[in-house]
Amino acid sequence: MTGLARFNKADGMAALGICESLLITLTELKVISEQDARDLLTDVATTHSQAADVSQTPERHKAAAAIVQRILDSKNGVRH
Repeated sequence: MTGLARFNKADGMAALGICESLLITLTELKVISEQDARDLLTDVATTHSQAADVSQTPERHKAAAAIVQRILDSKNGVRH
């Protein structure tokens, strides 16, 4: 794997970690409710699932939906 490919994969992991931390912080500070955060994540998972049906790269959308669903199922997908 080239250095650029590794960097691109790290970009996605970093973005996921940042977004997840933001959602956790927003709910802890009561800026948004836990239900609002869960609704947002559900919308993201649904959007990616539906996009897989019409995409030229359905596996990427399915993988994104699976990651978001894992976060929903465990409340916390990055911090273990």
